Amino acid sequence: MHEEIALASRNELSNFLAGVERRAYKQALFAVRDEDSALDIVQDAMMKLAEKYGDKPAEELPLLFQRILQNTIRDYYRRQKVRSTWTTLLSAFTSADDEDADPLETIADESESSFGRPHEELEQSQVLAIIEKEVAKLPPRQREAFLMRYWEDMDIAETATAMGCTEGSVKTHCSRATHTLAAALKARGIEL
Repeated sequence: MHEEIALASRNELSNFLAGVERRAYKQALFAVRDEDSALDIVQDAMMKLAEKYGDKPAEELPLLFQRILQNTIRDYYRRQKVRSTWTTLLSAFTSADDEDADPLETIADESESSFGRPHEELEQSQVLAIIEKEVAKLPPRQREAFLMRYWEDMDIAETATAMGCTEGSVKTHCSRATHTLAAALKARGIEL
């Protein structure tokens, strides 16, 4: 005698999301203190709930959504921390005039001109060469995940789709790549 579990209908899922949207936004806004990021976090959490757990019973939706929302907020902070670390490291390569400049393009542009500060250009090109060598040494999946997430600025879901793996695998590959690169750079005297 199996007891039938009533799964949430589309209407129930839609009503749940409409009812939780405002509170979820405030929760995300308090956590990240940025309106656009908070909206993105709530939207991502809602999409994940609908895609992965839309077939769950209606009474399970509140706890599932809270877990997804909190994980999405944590992902935001992890991404910001790693991006900040790499941006700080690579900021030495950008000029003060152009905040949106790609460090890799900036080095190529600067190396084409023979004017400027030769000792700084040499140091920058050496550090970039070290970073490129260390990235090249990463296992293929770690390198792929790292480059997509932090250099191509793809989110976890996009990276997982592109790599044909789960979001958890992307997080693992990125974490391992970041730790490996940080250790390798530190061993060469480059502090992050």
